[in-house]
Formats: sequence, C-alpha cells, structure tokens
Amino acid sequence: MFITFEGGEGTGKTTIIEKLTRQLQNENFQVVSTREPGGSSIAEQIRKVLLNPENKEITSRTEALLYAASRAQHLDEVVIPALNDNKIVLCDRYIDSSMAYQGYARELGEEFINKINVYALNYMPDLTIYIDLDTKIGQARINNNRKHKIDRLDLEDCSFHDKVRNGYLQIAKKDEKRIFIIDGNQTIDSIYSIIYNKVKTLI
Repeated sequence: MFITFEGGEGTGKTTIIEKLTRQLQNENFQVVSTREPGGSSIAEQIRKVLLNPENKEITSRTEALLYAASRAQHLDEVVIPALNDNKIVLCDRYIDSSMAYQGYARELGEEFINKINVYALNYMPDLTIYIDLDTKIGQARINNNRKHKIDRLDLEDCSFHDKVRNGYLQIAKKDEKRIFIIDGNQTIDSIYSIIYNKVKTLI
C-alpha cells in the first residue's frame, strides 16, 4: 500500500505522518515512513542542494530535474523494496509536489514534469491525501514554528505559494479517485482523525 501526503507549507503533514506511523505500527502493520526529496542517503544529499537557501541560482528546470533524480533514487532504494515486502509506505510528498511546485508555480507545464518523472508514473500511490490550507495561514505557521528550519522554497513570496495551492487543486480535480482533499483549517487532531479513518478503510 503506497500512500502519499501533499500540501503547501505549514499544513502539518509531517506531524500527521509521524502519528499515523506510530499508530499503525502499534496495530501490527509493517510501515515505512519516508519523505521527498530525500528518504535515502543519496536522495537526502540532493535534498540539501535543493533546499539550501544559498542556492538561489538554481534554475526552474534544474530544480525539477533534481527532484526527479532524487525521486528515482528514493523509489529504487526505499519505496519499491518496501512495497515488494508488502509493507505500507507513507511518503511525505511525491510526484504531485513536482507538478504543483515546478509544473504549475514555476510554469514548466505538465508535459515536462511527466516526461522527467516517467519512472515514477509506473509507481503511482494507491491514495494521496492533500491537505488544503490558505497560503498566508501556512506561511504564518512556518514563521511561528521555532523548530522549522527555513529552506529555499519557504523564501518564495505569497504569489508563488498561491500558484502552488492552485496547482494542487487542479491536480486533485483531474484525479478525484486517487486524491482525497482535507480542509487544513481544522485542528491537527481533527485532520488526523479523518486521515486515520480514510487510511484504515483503504487498508
């Protein structure tokens, strides 16, 4: 079972995934919790390049290609082996992030993103949970979270993050069977409860 989590900055994805992982493991499910970009040694090194605030010169195409490269490594090292072992994979971001951030917000287009991620298209999630939240609220949460380390994408202005959100909503409209939208204005506990019930129904 391959389940991915998507959303803009400050939606609480990471917290929810950690909680869901613990609960499913307590219920004796074999769970692999991972993230993108990253999730494996090489992919994490690519993540550092991508999110380093000092790397302002990275072009949109280079950015998209690095995400695709990290994803390919992550699939081969983490996701595919776990799925072959009949484990549940919970992944913080996947190809929908590339489509929303680079395809829509960077305006590279769907065709370009699909072409460079053709390998990932062979391993689409069984379920994608998208937490929808007003970008200003999300950014405020990030700025108020002392534990959060500001990365290169956090430094983008509100108009960029608005494009990301609109991109996600467009993606969700095109794939309603796979993508489950949740209102991110609710409390974390409420959001978690909805997600837990959705995941357990799927399992």
